[in-house]
Amino acid sequence: MDFLSIPFSFKALAIALAILVVQIVTKTLTQKSGNKQKKYHPIGGTVFNQLLNFNRLHHYMTDLAAKHGTYRLLGPFRSEVYSSDPANVEYMLKTNFDNYGKGSYNYSILKDLLGDGIFTVDGEKWREQRKISSHEFSTKVLRDFSSAAFRKNAAKLAQLLSEAANSDKILDIQDLFMKSTLDSIFKVAFGVELDSVCGSNEEGTRFSSAFDDASAMTLWRYVDIFWKIKKLLNIGSEARLKQRIEVIDTFVYKIIRKKTDQMHDFQEEYTSEKIVQEVKEATGAKDISDFLKVAGCISEEALEKMHYLHAAITETLRLYPAVPVDAKMCFSDDTLPDGFSVRKGDMVCYQAYAMGRMKFIWGDDAEEFKPERWLDENGIFQKESPFKFTAFQAGPRICLGKEFAYRQMKIYSAVLLSCFKFRLRNVSETVNYRTMINLHIDGGLHVRVFHR
Repeated sequence: MDFLSIPFSFKALAIALAILVVQIVTKTLTQKSGNKQKKYHPIGGTVFNQLLNFNRLHHYMTDLAAKHGTYRLLGPFRSEVYSSDPANVEYMLKTNFDNYGKGSYNYSILKDLLGDGIFTVDGEKWREQRKISSHEFSTKVLRDFSSAAFRKNAAKLAQLLSEAANSDKILDIQDLFMKSTLDSIFKVAFGVELDSVCGSNEEGTRFSSAFDDASAMTLWRYVDIFWKIKKLLNIGSEARLKQRIEVIDTFVYKIIRKKTDQMHDFQEEYTSEKIVQEVKEATGAKDISDFLKVAGCISEEALEKMHYLHAAITETLRLYPAVPVDAKMCFSDDTLPDGFSVRKGDMVCYQAYAMGRMKFIWGDDAEEFKPERWLDENGIFQKESPFKFTAFQAGPRICLGKEFAYRQMKIYSAVLLSCFKFRLRNVSETVNYRTMINLHIDGGLHVRVFHR
């Protein structure tokens, strides 16, 4: 969704509503705080400021976080509290976990895309799914099977990159990573070979594109007060969202039916150079022309030795978390550790993207990419508090796929960086994100590939 394409009259309406909301809500809160001696976080703006800054939303909210730490955006129906304070994050995600959940507001926005899955529900539905998923992710069988799938797909991607290097072809590396990840996930989850990275599966490509669009349109609902009306009338962004979800559902249900049929028939079936050196030492690989052989050398033991690679990936996630903002609903009036109050019905969020850039958390070099910050004097990776490094959530809802994700990223990085060098197509080109639920590079990341 491009705000520049929104009619001027709508922009004017948004600004007028923002002023009105500030006046009404500020007066109400002043009266309430006067009666109950409560204090509330400083006002950073209104939800309509999010609309006005939608294409640079995370920059806008990072600026507010740097100024206020924790702040409120006022809306016509509720306040939205955004925090970058690790103490507040721990309180929300662990200490008083039961008081902060997805709630009906987030559920109503997310359910069309994500359904009744673990990312949208609370209570018994969440606990039951968490229990089942936790068991599956903890098994050695899944670890070994997923590692094998990652190695195979990393080698397949390496072959494609080799061909591009030989022909001096520019590639969208983000698109290839997304497709290869999709191939790996569907192989592990359903035992299906999508092969979308090689372009032989057009349905997989349409699915990936539809999911990206649906993610952006779903996030747009948070700033579009008219989305329910548009959904009812099936017009505008809601009509487009419905079309994208139909593509997603058709693809996924087809895969599920295919797997179900199979189960009926069968019971079983620096930072660059430093990482490269570490991979070679850990794996003992010398011949990097055989990509399957290189991938095959990356054992679990070898991965455990790759501390610098683990640090580099973690540092990337610190600055560019997959989910830049995570929202909860406050179920009853409360006071956060910083002494400020939140009210029942307020949306309370922690900002992973902004937190990675806060100097009061990471020091004066917070905005620098510095893998060494994660290593001790012996070069051994050192964990940080999950309430400070929030890329994988924390507390009872901490991401079950964390180790799964690290394993894939380390295998792919080890294979590809051992065999290739990468250069941006245009080093002077600015790389921006597309504002959606997950952090995604707008327009892709175009690179040239060179053999080592």
